[in-house]
Amino acid sequence: MINWIYGFVLLLLFVLENIYFKIAKRYNILDVPNVRSSHHTITLRGGGVIFYLGVLVHGLIFDFFAPWFLCGLTLVALVSFIDDMHPLSAKVRLLFQTFSLLLLLLQLGGHEVSWGYVVVALFVGLAILNIYNFMDGINGITGGYSLVAMLALWGINAFVFPIAPAGFIPVVILSLLVFNFYNFRSRAKCFSGDVGAISMAFIILFLLGGFIMHTGHVSALVFLAVYGVDGVLTIIHRILLKENIGQPHRKHLYQLLANEGKFAHLPVSLIYMGVQAVVNLGYLLVLVYVPEYTLIYFIISMVVLVAVYLPLRCKFYALREQV
Repeated sequence: MINWIYGFVLLLLFVLENIYFKIAKRYNILDVPNVRSSHHTITLRGGGVIFYLGVLVHGLIFDFFAPWFLCGLTLVALVSFIDDMHPLSAKVRLLFQTFSLLLLLLQLGGHEVSWGYVVVALFVGLAILNIYNFMDGINGITGGYSLVAMLALWGINAFVFPIAPAGFIPVVILSLLVFNFYNFRSRAKCFSGDVGAISMAFIILFLLGGFIMHTGHVSALVFLAVYGVDGVLTIIHRILLKENIGQPHRKHLYQLLANEGKFAHLPVSLIYMGVQAVVNLGYLLVLVYVPEYTLIYFIISMVVLVAVYLPLRCKFYALREQV
């Protein structure tokens, strides 16, 4: 019976995505290439709205099990969608993101911990939301990387600790499969848009936050290690260059590989997916068999990733400087 339900959900999500495409065409919700883009053709923007719609579909068919989370997701998705159509100031975006994260923390029981932890959680949450958005710049990377993260979280939910009702993560995965069908191509039919990248990051934060709150395993943030290393080190580099880190750019390693290195988008996305998948699998094995070593695994993983990342960044950034 459950397989029939998932089949129906998959079909419904395809229908909803195509309805959105018609709306996007009607109102010119488009991504027009500019000097900072890694693509060269006008493409529909906002296809990642299907992630939010997937959560709504799950609630309608199964259960709205986390009302404060849904309120926060709705708010951040709405503001991000508006930003896709009419760019908002960074202050406005951060204000609504902060309020949405407070609703998320309320859902997770953040009101029961000291304010110091709440402040740290807000800072980390804002960083993850915006880095996730910054990393959405080539075909397949957001949908593919998010699929790897959700599969790992599904593994935790099934074998380690129940962080969500059984049907929630599978429905989110189905929404990712629908999006990837149109985006994981050499010439994508749609891009995620801020609404997709921010919404997916918010969903992942909800699941990761629930696991961390109930088990204390902060090391689970390793599920976002590859994005974290690229995002944080790129921000540090831009600060050293005295650039406005809120402005679009092409200095992430994945952008350097695609633009200066002339690698096709999908192989670059697959590399990011593959590296994160290996890291995730290792963490799950450590978590199941020797959970007392998860923090050590996190530290070793981050050191190795940074050690691999920095020489690659120097090599391909040097190509940029030669242009």
